[in-house]
Amino acid sequence: MQNEPIHYSDDIWQPVMQQKVFRELLDGFSYPGSIKMCSDIDTRACLAILISLVDGETTLADPHQLLNTQLWPKLETSACVAEKAAFILVDGAQSPDFQPCIGMLESPESGATILLRVASLLPEPKCGLSLKLSGPGIETNTTVHVEGLNPDWITARKEWVSDFPLGVDMVICDEHRFIVIPRTTHIALGGVA
Repeated sequence: MQNEPIHYSDDIWQPVMQQKVFRELLDGFSYPGSIKMCSDIDTRACLAILISLVDGETTLADPHQLLNTQLWPKLETSACVAEKAAFILVDGAQSPDFQPCIGMLESPESGATILLRVASLLPEPKCGLSLKLSGPGIETNTTVHVEGLNPDWITARKEWVSDFPLGVDMVICDEHRFIVIPRTTHIALGGVA
């Protein structure tokens, strides 16, 4: 299921749709772990997010080849290796096998944004991993349940954000929903339900 082609509608290329997704992303960064919906957009959430973020000035890595070749010219971004890319799209079920850019002290904002494609995001436990989130933008803590996420991503992220303000931001996406996990968010990994 994870490697099926990313479905999209031509509507997502319209600026009004991209602006809508971008506003949801901003809200997600303000309130980490809150589940955001792209349900009225007939495009997978991970692609809708990429379309709203990338342009000719950015770089994108697709190490798990989730994007088909006809999407690259439409995205108008430069393909790059994961270690140097500003945005990285990955299959969350696989283990991380690269070291993303975490930025530099003089420009910490150059740390990568990693989009993890998973099977499902749920507010209530059904199966998968429980992620207990705390930090800025979260009143006390919040828990999200993720199906199809390899726990190695959470372990690797802990190392990638250990030298704040350096680090990576993550967006975890299922078919129509996503959550944002900025580098300032602490994650406690729960067991598999």
